[in-house]
Amino acid sequence: MKQTAALLRLCAVALAMAGIQTAKADEVVKIGHAAPLTGEVAHLGKDEENGARLAVEEFNKKGLVIGGRKITLQLDAQDDAADPRTATQVAQKLVDDHVVAVVGHLNSGCSIPASRIYNEAGVLEISPASTNPQYTQQGFKSTYRLVATDAQQGPALAEYAQKVLHAKSVAIVDDSTAYGQGLANEFEKTAKAGGVTVVSHDATNDKATDFRAILTKIKGERPDAIMYGGEDATGGPFAKQASQLGLSMRVLAGDGVCTGKLPDLAGDAAKNVICSQPGMPVDQMKGGAAFQKAYEARFHQPIELYAPFAYDSVGIIVAAMKRADSTDPSKVLAAMSGSDYNGVIGDVRFDDKGDLREPVITLYDYKGGKKSTLSVQKM
Repeated sequence: MKQTAALLRLCAVALAMAGIQTAKADEVVKIGHAAPLTGEVAHLGKDEENGARLAVEEFNKKGLVIGGRKITLQLDAQDDAADPRTATQVAQKLVDDHVVAVVGHLNSGCSIPASRIYNEAGVLEISPASTNPQYTQQGFKSTYRLVATDAQQGPALAEYAQKVLHAKSVAIVDDSTAYGQGLANEFEKTAKAGGVTVVSHDATNDKATDFRAILTKIKGERPDAIMYGGEDATGGPFAKQASQLGLSMRVLAGDGVCTGKLPDLAGDAAKNVICSQPGMPVDQMKGGAAFQKAYEARFHQPIELYAPFAYDSVGIIVAAMKRADSTDPSKVLAAMSGSDYNGVIGDVRFDDKGDLREPVITLYDYKGGKKSTLSVQKM
């Protein structure tokens, strides 16, 4: 009996030691996420975060082994408030948190200044939403994005204005952000090259609520169409006030305006808006139907805009970790050049700058308060 008791104690010790060793073999790996979670465009930032969180949860459920160690992913979500200065502080915090990579930022005006911090730290940054061309033109090896750029989105809108709306003249207004101004400038270049007269290009800001002075001036200029570069928080009221002033021409806008929330912000004037969005419509994405079902089951709300792109961003990071067989940020970054990922949004491959090799732009309008697909253009 004494021998049996001693043997049981030894077994218990051995099992306890095995438990300790197993615990040591497990590793928590942080993936950063940065977007506005407060402020006027928080709904877009939260949508992006939800997409990343869903991916993290699914990988943890399936189980993940890197370098012979069981990995548990953790989403380190930070609020950059759509503010460039806050974005750099958030970027430094994520670096200090030793994240393996970052999904974000949402706004180009945040991604661009934050990208320098990630680059200096050797940390991969994949933006699911930033469209300003400058983001990937800084010579950094750490910047990637999953959406078409304004150099593709702006021309798509301008060509639609010219070829489909047969606009001979346009007025342009932007919100003075890196995103809104960048999109408006790309639109203007293509419009002028196509023989369209730009009667004016005015600037407002991303906190503005009253656009009547600019719109009254535009009314006197009598353009065939108006282009607005900005987010839905200002684009919706802009379109609504234009309609209230009797301006019935189409308002062209980019992905920041092209949301499910626009009809609430613009009211009946949403019917005057034509907007572009990088990527395919969710119902035409390769894995869109399954993703939409999983997203709505988890978060009990519809997809806003960028969730599929954030979801795939996490998948691409995990794929790079697997190729590197490491969770070391520098090794994961080095493995990114070999990305060839089959995700929800389709097949993803990058050029040497970190941009998509085969981007897509979709144009939408609003009918009965709902977004409706006009056309899908492969760039």
